[in-house]
Amino acid sequence: MDAQFWHDRWHEGRLGFHEGRVNRMLETHVGALGLNPGARILLPLCGKAVDLPWLAAQGYRVVGAELSAVAVRDLFASLEIDPVVAEKGDLTLWSAGNIEVFVGDIFDLDPETLGVVDAIYDRAALVALPDAMRARYAAHLADLTGAAPQLLVTFAYDQDAMDGPPFSVDAAEVARCHGARYRVEILSEAEVPGGLKGTVPAREKAILLRPLQAVSRRIRAL
Repeated sequence: MDAQFWHDRWHEGRLGFHEGRVNRMLETHVGALGLNPGARILLPLCGKAVDLPWLAAQGYRVVGAELSAVAVRDLFASLEIDPVVAEKGDLTLWSAGNIEVFVGDIFDLDPETLGVVDAIYDRAALVALPDAMRARYAAHLADLTGAAPQLLVTFAYDQDAMDGPPFSVDAAEVARCHGARYRVEILSEAEVPGGLKGTVPAREKAILLRPLQAVSRRIRAL
C-alpha cells in the first residue's frame, strides 16, 4: 500500500472510510484526555472528518495531517471557509480559525513544523495502515508530539472475512505498536451497527494511551 492508493481513493470518491458524522467514541471519551479549553489536538490522517470542526466547536485548536489535498479542499468547502494556504517545506498548511491541516506525507512532518500539541486523536490512522507500517507510524507520532496522550479508536474483526483498510487492530496490536511509550487502557467497546462496511461483524474500541515518560516539548524548547 502506497500513497497512490489513497490518492486514487479520494479522486475516485471511494470513501467508505469517511464516517460522515462525529465519531461516537470521540463524543463519549474526549474528556478522558483531560484537556483545558484552547488545547491543541493532532488528528493524523484526518481526511475530511467531521470530527475536526466538532472539536474546534468545543473550544480546542485542531491540527490535522492528511495526504490528499482533495480531502482537505472538501473539508473547508463543506465548512464554507476559504483557508489560507502556505508552503511549509515539503508540506502545505491550510488554515482557518481554529483548524489547521498539513497536506502531504505525515512522515515528512517534523516537530518544529508541527509545533506543540497537547493530545492526539487517532480514529482512522492506525487502522488504515498495514501491519508493516504501524510500528514506524507509532514511533513517528510519539517523536512528533513528545509522546502526547492519545485517544485511539480501532476496529476488531475477523481479518480473513474482509481485506483492509480499515484493518483489524486488537489490544495486543496496539500494545505492540505503542506499548513501549504508553500505558494502554480500553475505555469502551461496542458493536459496529450493521457491521464494518455493512457486511462484516466488528467491534469499535476506544483506547486511552497515557505516556509512560512524556517529554514536554515546551520544556525542551526552553
